[in-house]
Amino acid sequence: MRQDSVTGARRTAPASSPGLADVWAHPLLGRMLRGQSARRRLDQRHPWLLDTTVVLVVALLNLPDLLSHSRHGPFGDSTDRGQFPTAVLVACAVALVVPLWWRRRNPAVTFGIISAVSLVQWSLGVWQQTGMAGLVALYSLALHGSLRVLGWAAALTATQLGLGVGLLAPVEHPFLGLFFLLGTATAAIATGLTLRIRRLYLAALEDRAKRLETEHAQHVKLTSAAERTRIAREMHDIVGHNLSVMVSVADGAAVLAVNRGETSADALRVLADTGRQAMSELRRVLGVLREDQDEEHLLSPQPGVRDLDPLLIRVRAAGLPVTYRTTGDLDALASGVQLTVYRIVQEALTNTLRHAGAGATADVTVARDAGTVQVRVVDTGVSGANAASGEAGHGLVGIRQRAAMYGGTVTLGPPATGLGWLVDVMLDVPVGDHQP
Repeated sequence: MRQDSVTGARRTAPASSPGLADVWAHPLLGRMLRGQSARRRLDQRHPWLLDTTVVLVVALLNLPDLLSHSRHGPFGDSTDRGQFPTAVLVACAVALVVPLWWRRRNPAVTFGIISAVSLVQWSLGVWQQTGMAGLVALYSLALHGSLRVLGWAAALTATQLGLGVGLLAPVEHPFLGLFFLLGTATAAIATGLTLRIRRLYLAALEDRAKRLETEHAQHVKLTSAAERTRIAREMHDIVGHNLSVMVSVADGAAVLAVNRGETSADALRVLADTGRQAMSELRRVLGVLREDQDEEHLLSPQPGVRDLDPLLIRVRAAGLPVTYRTTGDLDALASGVQLTVYRIVQEALTNTLRHAGAGATADVTVARDAGTVQVRVVDTGVSGANAASGEAGHGLVGIRQRAAMYGGTVTLGPPATGLGWLVDVMLDVPVGDHQP
């Protein structure tokens, strides 16, 4: 089927539930998803790269403490490096930095080791830049670890900082030092929790978008399958009727040929038997298609072009003014083509009744030309009503499926005036496809 679908705001696809493509197109959410995906791919390919970078950065920041003989402490106190052997300072630095390698795989153990080493270092009266390893461990625990362990770790950190500043390694400005250390520890925990929540949110958003895309694709497939089943059922009735006529005519001609002594009687009997066999196969297929249908609906005749007038009367009674124009000899169309025309008009007007809003009008035109039949339904409703309503799109799917049987071209969207909605279907009907 050739399908020219004019993209417009008003359509029956569920616009209220964005798919993954809509999320990626969002300026902020798309950037967050792309950045997270890129970092995730890099981390999956080289998981050691980030951990090694963190260890090296913290180690490099501690070089001034190891290279200078005398320096000031972080809060105004003076620390003489000469009273401690270099090996002691290097051992403390290594013991603080190396556990960061496992900060993501086992954040609780990493925090425990760094806390113990920091406590030993402070008891010696030593403050080093590698003390920020405790902040990195807290951040990693908040991002990757258990929240229950994080609560105990926060309480332990506050206790350790109070002991370190007040008793183990007294500083010149204890209140300022304690305030600064508690503030940085709180900031590390808050940053880890924020990124953890953002990761969970993005993961949930991506999962929801994928599920919505899957559900929408399944819904379209189910709708198409249901419409194809409905079309097959209706076409069976038409073909079954024509076969019945053929069998009856063949039987009558065979009897007439026997009475006249003509040699064509055997051929006519074969023709009638073949028709009956085809009808039997069609009934078998019909039994499968109609298992869930009520008998009253099954026995009703299939509508045609002449049934458009009663349909329009019902639509007008529902409150939608409709004008109707025809061109060409529509009654001469085959039953299948008439049924397709009727269903297209029915689906289009049903869509208009649901979504066009109050005060709308509709115009229906059915025109037959040499080899084509055009069905055009245009209304003056509010553009975007279908998209806002989040309808499933059964009507438009049905129109496309029916047009496909005749190689039709379907145009859907706002008309040239920009107000309302247009359904324009061009069916390819051979010249010989007409009523006998």
